[in-house]
Formats: sequence, C-alpha cells, structure tokens
Amino acid sequence: MFKILKKQVLTPEIKLMVIDAPRVARKAKAGQFVILRINDQGERIPLTIADFDPEKGTVTIIFQEVGKTTMMLGEMEAGDTILDFVGPLGKEMEEKNFGHVVCVGGGVGIAPTFPKARALKEAGNRVTSIIGARTASMLFWEDKMREVSDKLYVTTDDGSYGEKGFVTTVLERVLEQEKVDLVIAVGPVMMMKMTSLLTKKHGVPTLVSLNPIMVDGTGMCGCCRVSVNGQCKFTCVDGPIFDGHAVDFDELLSRQRIYLEEEKRALEKYLATRAKEEAHYAE
Repeated sequence: MFKILKKQVLTPEIKLMVIDAPRVARKAKAGQFVILRINDQGERIPLTIADFDPEKGTVTIIFQEVGKTTMMLGEMEAGDTILDFVGPLGKEMEEKNFGHVVCVGGGVGIAPTFPKARALKEAGNRVTSIIGARTASMLFWEDKMREVSDKLYVTTDDGSYGEKGFVTTVLERVLEQEKVDLVIAVGPVMMMKMTSLLTKKHGVPTLVSLNPIMVDGTGMCGCCRVSVNGQCKFTCVDGPIFDGHAVDFDELLSRQRIYLEEEKRALEKYLATRAKEEAHYAE
C-alpha cells in the first residue's frame, strides 16, 4: 500500500498528490511514468512522473479528472492509501547538452514537462518553455516552470491570462526568431501533432511523450502500441518518448477514442451511485 502524503487542488479538475514510494523515487528519471491502481477492483492508470525526491522517498503525480477512476482518485485525501504504485516505467529522457531546447507543455502536460525542463537546464541547456491551457483557471506550476527556464511564455486559448492563442503560435514565433536545437512537447495528442508538424517545417528535431491506452506496462498486452516510422512500438517499453516527426498521430488519435462510450457509461453509473449515497446520508 502506498500512502498519499499530500494532496493539493491545483485547479477544480487537476489534482496533485505526493506519494510515499521510496523505491520508485530512488530510480525515477525525467520522462518516466508510473501505473497505479486505487483498489483491487480498479483499472490501471498510467501517469507520467511530475516530480520525485530520492531523499524523501516521494513521487509527485498530477492528474486531470476526466473519467470514473481519475474522479475516484481525486476524491482521496492525504492519509489514504493506493493499492498499487508501479514504476518507474519506460525509458528516461536523454539528459545532455543539446544547446537551445524549447519545452512545450499543454494542459495537464505541464506537469511532466517540468522534470524534463529541469533536467535539461541542469545539463547546461538554454531552456525556453512555453506552457498553455484553455483558460487561466486551468493553469498551474507557472512558478516552477519559470525557475527552470531561461525564458517562459504563457498562453491561454481564451486570452484570460498570458498571450491569447495556442502554444504553437508562440513556438512558431520562437522558431522564426531564434536557433532552436530541440523541441520537447507534452500535452494533448492534437497539440503534440501540431507541434511536430510545425517543427518539421522548420527542420527542428522534436520529441513527444505519448500517453496512449495502457494496461500492463510491461509490453505484454499490446494495448499501448503506436506506429513510429511505420513500425509497431509499445509505448510502455519503447517509449513514452518518441521522435514526433515519426509518430502516426492520426492512428493514435483514433485508438484513443475506442473506449469513449464505455468510459462515458462507467462515469455516468458512478455519478448516479454517488448521488444516491449522498441523498441517503442527507436524509
């Protein structure tokens, strides 16, 4: 069992949890992920590691409540325990001096962008970061990203904070004005696709961190397969970081929609059950 040491509500839908997991924290590297299971009836959730402290033995995860299980996780509090917390999984990001690196984080993808930017900064890179969200209330960790970046740009789709527009709008401006040696993008699949199309036009190498449907995290089930350079790869063991110019994003987007109806029904059933329980205890 893994104890939740701290819970923080970053936005109404995005939660941070610090988990007591010494063995995971000792081996964690930027770019790796964990798979957790709340209870013995729960599904496995893959989450990229947002931060880790080997000395304290803690791992920080950040997640957005988008379905039944993430909503159940979001209702847990400090002091509660998680049944399984497996990791670190996947290959770590290469930490070396590339030169000028632009780190792009969209939505909840800002969280896994942070350890990458920090590691690249510590490796001697000049780090420019671009973070974005749909609206100001969904932004978080601007302060932490600023600490590990030489320059930070913030965007919101609706213009409620920072620059109005998408992260790719700022990225294109940076690519036109400065020499960039590498771009790293983490966020919604569509954002990573558009980022990769843009950087390909400018001839800049680009890495993306994929988070597809995943079950066992060992390469055995095949659920997380993606096409990279026309070859079948398993995100859990071959990734999650891949060359953005080689990923078949259209296939990935299609596979991510496979279980939308089932997930919708599970969430509706869970919300209905919870509403009945709340009504019962209110009587």
